[in-house]
Amino acid sequence: MYPSARFSVAPMLDWTDRHCRYFHRLMSKEALLYTEMVTTGAIIHGKGDFLAYNEEEHPLALQLGGSNPVDLARCAKLAADRGYDEINLNVGCPSDRVQNGMFGACLMGEAELVAQCVAAMREVADIPVTVKTRIGIDDQDSYEFLTHFIQTVSEKGGCDNFTIHARKAWLKGLSPKENREIPELDYPRVYQLKQDFPQLTMAINGGIKTFEEMEQHLKYMDGVMVGREAYQSPYLMAEVDQRLFGSHRPVMKRREVVEAMYPYIEQQLANGSYLGHITRHMLGLFQNMAGARQWRRYISENAHKPGAGIEVVQQALAKIPAELDV
Repeated sequence: MYPSARFSVAPMLDWTDRHCRYFHRLMSKEALLYTEMVTTGAIIHGKGDFLAYNEEEHPLALQLGGSNPVDLARCAKLAADRGYDEINLNVGCPSDRVQNGMFGACLMGEAELVAQCVAAMREVADIPVTVKTRIGIDDQDSYEFLTHFIQTVSEKGGCDNFTIHARKAWLKGLSPKENREIPELDYPRVYQLKQDFPQLTMAINGGIKTFEEMEQHLKYMDGVMVGREAYQSPYLMAEVDQRLFGSHRPVMKRREVVEAMYPYIEQQLANGSYLGHITRHMLGLFQNMAGARQWRRYISENAHKPGAGIEVVQQALAKIPAELDV
């Protein structure tokens, strides 16, 4: 395991795109960043480059959605050739679209198939192949079910690195959003899993918000994965290296983070990107501070206008009181 797996930002659909990852990477050099889930179909048949990223994003993991070992192997080879640091198989997403494609959380019930998928990817890619999963699905939520899944995928598939979302998934009756909130978190079950499989690298995911919580989890687990909190309160990322990796680099101030984004924003605009596609990831940077609402509002109202440029961000930053040393 490379040290970055100690803290990672979860793959989040529509959120962790390359602009978001560049923004997060400015604040943490150590965190492992994940792409949004990309389906094998999109990579193989889609129009456009679904594997594009900025060199600055490393260490970077590609999360794949799929259940066909041949297709997954093909995509894993492409990703390894493109320089990704890890490939992660999604066995946790509960959406209907994902189920209809026979991947995501429903694969928990197909441990043998998941093992075949992992083995096929490992055969062609010389980078780590990992699995992100839940603690159960529907009524298949016994500890025996979970351990059987982990044992099968690790022994037959050769997977030695798992991220466990500490909730089960309801495949019927709950939306993906509800599946992130309604099933109860069961951290002790994940700790027990790590205890029973000490030879495997395991990270825990689900509902983690504070460094105190992360430090508590790290007493039992190899890593923590944080999702919505890292997106909605992104300044959390600015202390990750110091709090969890022992870095002595000074913590960036929020203003410095915004100003460090300027060259990237100008470069992306020159390449045809829209300002709003970049700045939407920055809205939570001043969360709970004086001027935060004005910052959000100014960007939200102006970043999508035709021809919007860097001056929108500069004017939004001016809404933060100058005397605040942030």
